[in-house]
Formats: sequence, structure tokens, C-alpha cells
Amino acid sequence: MDISSGDDSDISESEMEEYEDKSYEKLKNGKYTVMVSDETYTCPYCPKSNKQKYRYKDLLQHASGVGNSSSAKRKPRVKANHLALARYLETDLVPVVSSSKPVVEEDPPSGCDHDEKIVWPCTGIVVNIPTRRSADGRSVGESGSKLRDELIRRGFNPVRVHPLWNFRGHSGTAVVEFRKGWPGLHNALSFEKAYEADHHGKKNWGANDDVKHGLYAWVARADDYNASGIIGDHLRKIGDLKTISELMEEEARKQDRLVSNLTNIIETKTKHIKELEAICSETSKSLEVLMEEKENLLQAYNEEIKKIQLSAREHFQKISSDHEKLKSQLETHKKELELRGVELEKREALNETERKKLAEELEQVLCFILHFHFCLFSSSFILRCSR
Repeated sequence: MDISSGDDSDISESEMEEYEDKSYEKLKNGKYTVMVSDETYTCPYCPKSNKQKYRYKDLLQHASGVGNSSSAKRKPRVKANHLALARYLETDLVPVVSSSKPVVEEDPPSGCDHDEKIVWPCTGIVVNIPTRRSADGRSVGESGSKLRDELIRRGFNPVRVHPLWNFRGHSGTAVVEFRKGWPGLHNALSFEKAYEADHHGKKNWGANDDVKHGLYAWVARADDYNASGIIGDHLRKIGDLKTISELMEEEARKQDRLVSNLTNIIETKTKHIKELEAICSETSKSLEVLMEEKENLLQAYNEEIKKIQLSAREHFQKISSDHEKLKSQLETHKKELELRGVELEKREALNETERKKLAEELEQVLCFILHFHFCLFSSSFILRCSR
């Protein structure tokens, strides 16, 4: 998601820090797109018509340049957005693009009073910040981002620097917020020692022996937290008083809870794994039984197929043999019939011949009888006539 920085409404100089915080939170929550790829970045606050693709260092330079610009053409809202972007790049994206990770102290610091109360999350105090009068009579000073960048370059790795404002404007003081945990405490103590080494620590600021020049800084403790005034009010809003021993006890409790939770998780996972192993074992056994049954069924099927094939082959052979026998019988019967037919024809011819001979003899007998009767009739007639 991208936005345009050309809003009609704007903010005042005193509201820049608060607006920067809001913009930074939106960036952290992923509301705006900054990282396009591993090597390409974009500014979500530039107008779409001016969209460019940057390398990390180029985008950081762009964001810092716009955010720290002294030009009257740059609106406070635009500068606050770009300061938030620079902060986001240095705080949240730099671990991604950095090729070498800094050494981080993961243990509580030694060589300091573990029973002294400090403001937690670890917070630094910076005083004697130069200010000037603006046209409306209010005090103005440099933004916290410039000091934060300076502290980052010196290796103290602050999260942000928050200038404190009152009804007169910039108070000339600021609080430095460090990361939570032991790494942040190490950075804060290194920050304090560096200013003490330059004689610009808390004791030096409290001494009334000379005129103060430059910045003075230290880590906020109980007297700062409980003090009246703008610094104490702000510290009580953002943090609590704790000793390193209490923090170590809290850390130990967290570790114990973490170990306990991890132990419970491991036990649950182990139990789940055993249940899965049991299920897998049962499933494996079932599969083995099924595979064995399958093999038996397949073997029985193959044997049955072989029997069927053998039976079919024998049946076919029997049918073929019976067919050949029947064919031979039919041929023999056909020949017998043909012989009988020939004999019948012969018999019929003989019978026809015999029939013709008998007929001739019968004709002769009939003729003889007729002749005989005629003779008798003639004799009788003559005798009658002679009488």
C-alpha cells in the first residue's frame, strides 16, 4: 500500500515526534510497502508520479534527507513521515540487508550495581540540547532523528530519541529509548559510560563549577523517575523502576516458564509421536496382513486361471477329437449309404427285369385260358346246333 504525502491538512513542529511515532508503527505493522524485493525498495510517502526504485542505502539517504530538511517547502507531516521511514529502515530492515550481524550481548551486565533501580525499558536522558526562538516566540530545536542517527553511528543502537516539549516549545531535553532485554541495557550502559568519559555524565551536569557546553547524558534511574518536571512525568508514562536483580529474576521466571512450556510441548509431542508410532505400527501390520491376503488371493486367482485354461484346453481338445471321430463316422456312414444305394439300384433293376418276365408268362397263361374257353364255347355251340 502506498500513500501520497500531499495532504491538505498538516501538523505543527511540536507534533512531528508524535506523528513520526504513528507513521513508524504503521510501517512496522506492514501497512505500507517499502521492500519490493531483496535489493529493491520504494518510498511509500512520495507521490505516485514520482515513484522510484531505490537500493537500501539510497532510500535511507532519501528518507533522512527529506526528514531532516530545513527547507520551508517541506511540510512537517512530510518530514515526520520520512523520519519514520528512515527509522524503520535502520531499526527494522537493516538486519535483513546487513551482510554481517553485530555481536549482541545476551547476558546481564556485570560490574554494576544489580540492586540499583533503573527505568525499564532502559531509557537514556539527554540534556542541554541547543534550542532557538522561532518567530512565534516558542523554542524549537533539532528533531530526535538527527541525534538518534548520531548515536547509532557511535554504536549505541537506540530505537528512537524523543525530544520533550512543553508549553514553551522544545525543552532542550530528550529521552533515548533502547531495545528491551539485555542487549538494550548493554547499549544504554555503554552510552552512559561514553558520556561520563567525556565528562558529560550526570555528575558533571549536576556540578555547579562551570558553564555547560554540549550534550550531557546518562541512564534514567529512580531519582529521575521520581523527579517532578517534564522528564519525570515522561518517564513515569513510558516505564517502570526495576533492579537488574529483579530483571534477572523475571528473566529466570520467563526461562522457567519457557522451559516448562517447552517441556510440556515436548511431552505432548512425544506422546503424540508415540500414538502416531502405535497407529503406524498397527497400520503397518494391517498392511502386511492385507498384502499377504492379496498375495494369497493373487496366487489362488492365478492357480484358478491356470486350471480354467487347462480345463478349457482339454475340453477343446476333446471337442476337436470328438469332432474328428464324428466326421470319420459320418464319412463311413456316407460310404455305407452310397453302397446301399448302389445295391438298391441293382435290386430295383433286377426286380424290374423279373417283373417284366412274370408279366409275359401271365399274358401267355391268360391267352391260353381265353383260347381254351373259346374252344369250349365253340364246341358247345356246334353240339347245340347239331341237335
